[in-house]
Amino acid sequence: MLVASCSKKRKDNRSYKYEMAMEEVERADFIVIKACEDGVTIIGLTRGKETVIHHTEKLDKGEVWISQFTEHISAIKIRGKAEILSKYGKVESGK
Repeated sequence: MLVASCSKKRKDNRSYKYEMAMEEVERADFIVIKACEDGVTIIGLTRGKETVIHHTEKLDKGEVWISQFTEHISAIKIRGKAEILSKYGKVESGK
């Protein structure tokens, strides 16, 4: 995450560090995953020399997961039937 090293206070008491962190979140790529069946698995994979599993999550039908690509997560794998929404459009996974 890009964060300014300066933490001077502004008139509204928010630090520049906080403001820079929030700008980075606003620019980040988010995806929305909606489970269309029980047991949909979401797997976050790390970046680096080796790709390893960083986090897993199971969703039941109708549950929604909002995920963000970060400096640690470079890929997301989805097992099961789900709708995936991103700035690139809608994709369906599963059978």
